[in-house]
Amino acid sequence: MTLPKEMTLIEITRPGGPDVLQPRQADVPVAGPGEILIRVQAAGVNRPDALQRAGKYPMKPGMSLIPGLEVAGEVVALGDGVSEYALGDKVCALTNGGYAQFCAVPASQALPIPEGMDWIQAAAVPETFFTVWANLFGLGDAHTGQRVLIHGGTSGIGTTALMLCREFGIQAFATAGSADKCAAIAKLGAEPINYREQDFADVIAQKTDDNGVDVILDIMGASYLNNNLKALAMDGHLVMLGFLGGGKANDVDLLTILAKRAVITGSLLRARSKEEKAAIAEQLREYIWPVLAAGRCLPIIDKVYAYTDAAQAHARMEGGEHIGKIVLRVA
Repeated sequence: MTLPKEMTLIEITRPGGPDVLQPRQADVPVAGPGEILIRVQAAGVNRPDALQRAGKYPMKPGMSLIPGLEVAGEVVALGDGVSEYALGDKVCALTNGGYAQFCAVPASQALPIPEGMDWIQAAAVPETFFTVWANLFGLGDAHTGQRVLIHGGTSGIGTTALMLCREFGIQAFATAGSADKCAAIAKLGAEPINYREQDFADVIAQKTDDNGVDVILDIMGASYLNNNLKALAMDGHLVMLGFLGGGKANDVDLLTILAKRAVITGSLLRARSKEEKAAIAEQLREYIWPVLAAGRCLPIIDKVYAYTDAAQAHARMEGGEHIGKIVLRVA
């Protein structure tokens, strides 16, 4: 397969707002040992992309300076030692540097696109499904018959979590800030809580007879911490994914943590090792891929932009009006 020498990617020209995202030319990457080279058809847009763009994401050595955590596309080259994929295979993958026409990724972080799923849907799967599976079902140990609370219920993470809760028989509550978003949450089978009009801890207490929820998936951090602790059940898990409401908490209610035997944890998906990501991929292949192949829990797509319009995509995400995933069409 003849490949071009150069490609177009989206560069963060300097830390700042969406306008700092600009296209530029670069060499097509080479698939290293254990890697596949993907001709990218679509790339998902996620909150860490915006944090990276703004200079607020903790970048570790080896992380790509190109934004983009997930892609869908066609395998066009194989690195040494790769036997699980062939040229022409359609895959989606968890990656770094997805806002580009080509992307090299560890083969262990890729999964075949389920039958019937298009490029746009497939590009919206990896980051959110890896994140929800590893945190809600992994660290949080959510399982059938439990109750969970999802903050930001209409985000890509939120809608994915709610669909999987419905799939696995978990009662879900979710917060949102508008009537339209609350209606979207209700359509996904969850109990919506409008945080602009209601105290979510009070609602949880009322709806659960003061028993609380077993797991909370939180993106707010400091500003929600004590109310999250109030809403937790005995032996409950508070799993933190972000800190939109502040990264440092003061006046933490330690007595509630002790009294409820609460577990407070969290993780950054991007910082996990290749081996950890590979293990998550195998779990998804076993438990989630049959669900997607059956046409259930498919990603909710909010809007699609050309990848050269990545600045507009970031502006929409940061505007907070989206419901579901924002995706860049690359090819």
